[in-house]
Amino acid sequence: QVQLVESGGGFVQAGGSLRLSCAASGRTFSTRAMAWFRQAPGKEREFVAGISWSGSNARYADSVKGRFTISRDNANNTVYMQINSLKAGDTADYYCAAGRRWYGSGSPSPSTQRGAYEYWGQGTQVTVSS
Repeated sequence: QVQLVESGGGFVQAGGSLRLSCAASGRTFSTRAMAWFRQAPGKEREFVAGISWSGSNARYADSVKGRFTISRDNANNTVYMQINSLKAGDTADYYCAAGRRWYGSGSPSPSTQRGAYEYWGQGTQVTVSS
């Protein structure tokens, strides 16, 4: 069982920055890909960014490339997302997600699909004012 707790959301003006954090419980964090998804009012939950278990591979939604950076600290069971140059369209609830344990060799690129993630946090709200 993995529990995920997000923090760092808030109200920010367009052009501003935020750093989201996701703290994970348990001993398997370092074997799991991690990702951030977001859900705006009335819209589907969408992939934003993901990072492999080792941190060597990251991928981003086209809408956030160059503005968002995902990273992880396996020693402290935490994944981060630095968000810069915020836009009104980034307003959403942001969710941290943990993938299934990886037992193989290598460090596969993280999936963009919701079904690939086993555990979810409760979300942190980001509101961008234009």
